[in-house]
Amino acid sequence: MRRILGVAVLWSFFSFPLHADSLDNSTCLACHGQKGADAPFVDENAFGRSIHGKNLCVSCHADVVEVPHARKPAPVSCARCHRVESQIYLNSDHGRAVAHGKTEAASCKDCHGHSHTLLNSRDPKSPVNRRNIPATCAHCHDNPERMARTHLTERNPVGSYNHTVHGEAFAKGNLTAAVCSDCHGTHDLHGSLNPASRVYKTKIPDTCGRCHQNVASVYKESIHGQAISAGIKEAPVCTDCHGEHTIRSPKDPQSSVYAGAVTKTCSGCHASERLSLKLGLPTDRLKTYLDTYHGLAYQRGDLRVANCASCHGFHDVLPSSDPRSSINPANIANTCGRCHPGAGQQLTRGYVHSPPTVKHWVLPLVKRFYLWLIALVIGFMLLHNGLDLLRKMLDPPAPAPEEFIEVRLTVNERWQHALLMISFCLLAYSGFALKFPDAGWAQLLAPFAEETRRSLHRWTALVFCVLGFYHVLYLAVTRRGRIVFKSLLPVWHDAKALGQQLAYSLGWRPDSPLRGQHGHAPAPEGWPGRKEPPKSHGTYHYPEKMEYWALVWGSIVMVTTGALLIFNNFTLKHFPAWISDLATMIHYYEAVLACLAILVWHFYLVIFDPKVYPMNWAWLTGLMRRRRKTHEKSEEKKS
Repeated sequence: MRRILGVAVLWSFFSFPLHADSLDNSTCLACHGQKGADAPFVDENAFGRSIHGKNLCVSCHADVVEVPHARKPAPVSCARCHRVESQIYLNSDHGRAVAHGKTEAASCKDCHGHSHTLLNSRDPKSPVNRRNIPATCAHCHDNPERMARTHLTERNPVGSYNHTVHGEAFAKGNLTAAVCSDCHGTHDLHGSLNPASRVYKTKIPDTCGRCHQNVASVYKESIHGQAISAGIKEAPVCTDCHGEHTIRSPKDPQSSVYAGAVTKTCSGCHASERLSLKLGLPTDRLKTYLDTYHGLAYQRGDLRVANCASCHGFHDVLPSSDPRSSINPANIANTCGRCHPGAGQQLTRGYVHSPPTVKHWVLPLVKRFYLWLIALVIGFMLLHNGLDLLRKMLDPPAPAPEEFIEVRLTVNERWQHALLMISFCLLAYSGFALKFPDAGWAQLLAPFAEETRRSLHRWTALVFCVLGFYHVLYLAVTRRGRIVFKSLLPVWHDAKALGQQLAYSLGWRPDSPLRGQHGHAPAPEGWPGRKEPPKSHGTYHYPEKMEYWALVWGSIVMVTTGALLIFNNFTLKHFPAWISDLATMIHYYEAVLACLAILVWHFYLVIFDPKVYPMNWAWLTGLMRRRRKTHEKSEEKKS
């Protein structure tokens, strides 16, 4: 019976046409509300819950004037009801693309959903509800193939947004965080090159300012904000510093405004020769900063050191002539005092971006002195050792000398030498790694934070200082130490022996003044099982004395300059600002001199000298062979 009645109803519709004035929704749903019918299905319940549920079907399908109607009615135009929104949309990038037949472009349904199930934007289930906007935009903009066809500059906008400070906050449930439509707009969406766009360069401060009102008001008073207002498009806006789809928290190491990245971000404009020349800006801001104490520390990876924003400010950058500027002469003491308490007034007498020619006259003088000193000292060592090596290679093998065993280093002295060797190597490596953090050989410490690398250098320096203090006590308190110290004191004979050794190396003298004094060879195997006990320590000669006193002098210089750098607040408070630069320079060049001296002088004496090759083992055994002198043999015969 039901089937018969249904067929009768359908037959009556098709047999007796109904006109628009009698077409209510129940009439349309008689066909479209049934699945399997030869008509598009409309869920009556879903349509009733939609925002259009109270409207007549023919309100949208206006070309349907009677039932039955044409097989396929004309497309529905949302503009019939939404005239203002449609006009705005048609002028947008999406609307224009749709008008030109680009099916990839978003239409009304792509964002709002199907008209039969369309929900109010306040409904949490609506595609254009705030909580769903990123996902709605992702339907198109998270499709790489679709984005490639549209030639958009941002190929993965949704993925990059999800990692921003806005995207992460939104994912955690903070619905006040910015979503796509907050920045790009909704019906009025335009590309960044369109002056009508919310993300057009000159409009970005206003767009960001909708959420960040306080920051925007400060920025507009800054020199950057005033430049943008004056139409200078090269001036930076929010996205130039913070990024676009890469906006991250300033505490995030990947952020462009992270403490370690601020200088690089600012130099993007201020190191540009084109922009500097066009806008009349100084061209050396980055270089002159990197030449300063702050710049050198920054290059070592020190994130606590002052960067551009530390002195100039962030959003409130003002020219030094402005009384409100943090770098105005009247405010510099307070600005510097934020990091260096009590040192502000001293620092006002220093320089930050001054060209190298106006630095204190002492600095270039000391640099020139050290370059000459290194060249002369290392050159002398190379000449001395080269001539000695050549003469020993040309000399015929000498007959086996009569030898005895000597205690060269006691157990105490060997421990001192071991600690000195370890601390020196660690200081050299960690120090040069801080100076050249990007060098390939420095990558052993690259995984560690700059603070850790600096701490390693400073704690090793403390061990070095304690060892030096202990060594002084050892020389002063112990009998053995006093004997060693006395034998290390320079005497006139040392200068005479140096001249005789050079004459021997040049072939002007038949014998070396050092031959027969000590052979620098390992102790015989099996010792101390020998019956003959080792004899007491002999004398030192000019090669050892020169090395020892060079070590003493270098240690004093390195400890003094290092202390000035470690306790920089004390240094800046009590000394002119250029003293820190002087200490940095001397510390570096003295380290270069020390390392080269170890390689050229010490390594030759204990390794590469043919008389001791492959090594002088005294640093491990404490013992060494010595040739008996002629007068020693005579004394033994007399006795």
